[in-house]
Amino acid sequence: MRAVKIWVIVSLLIGSVWLVAHKFKDFGSGAVPVKYVRTEGVFQYLSKDDVKAVLEPLVNTGFFSADMQAIHQAVATLPWVESLSVKRVWPDTIDIKVFEKKPYVRWRENSLITDDGVVFTPKNVDQFSNLPMVSGPEMQQKKVLERMKGVQTVLADQSLELSEFSMDDRLAWKIKLAGGMELLLGRNEPLMKLQRFLKTLPILKQEQVDAMAVVDLRYPNGYAVSWKPDSGCCQWNTTTAP
Repeated sequence: MRAVKIWVIVSLLIGSVWLVAHKFKDFGSGAVPVKYVRTEGVFQYLSKDDVKAVLEPLVNTGFFSADMQAIHQAVATLPWVESLSVKRVWPDTIDIKVFEKKPYVRWRENSLITDDGVVFTPKNVDQFSNLPMVSGPEMQQKKVLERMKGVQTVLADQSLELSEFSMDDRLAWKIKLAGGMELLLGRNEPLMKLQRFLKTLPILKQEQVDAMAVVDLRYPNGYAVSWKPDSGCCQWNTTTAP
């Protein structure tokens, strides 16, 4: 008889614990709803409407039952998001801090790339047409970006501005200056060839430099020039570099 009483008491205790846990779960999911979602961050390009759109299905729930990991993953999928943190703030708020990516140059036609080589594709790429465009082989964007930075430095020393830099699958370089001149550098010692070409510019007349359309620097000791059609110069001319 005593054993039966103990069993009944234990059963009642287990049932009570289950009932309390169940009620607490209901309390968390319904009785304490999420009233506020606070999004913090300095947004220059990220749209708060985009953040709201991915959050709405996930925060229309209770304070305790809101899935912090799901919220984190949803916001992290937005192209402009570099990093973020998500936490509950008692009694009814979810706090989200977002750090935005900073575009460094364009990557190919439709994407951007950060200073440390992260490629992302937002909707509003057109507004960055003033940035240099960089392109190269898949999965080698960091290497391409590093080479481009070297070219930018060399050009800046001559007060020249880079417009485009590309590296093909054979790792051959081609660049375009802001003035429209294209330089074919090839794959063998391209930076040295660029520096050699730049040393010849002071000895040329400005109208000659302005008339250059394409400069082929893939020669061992010189370069060939294709002139702009309206320049009045010959189609091709080879100049020996000093």
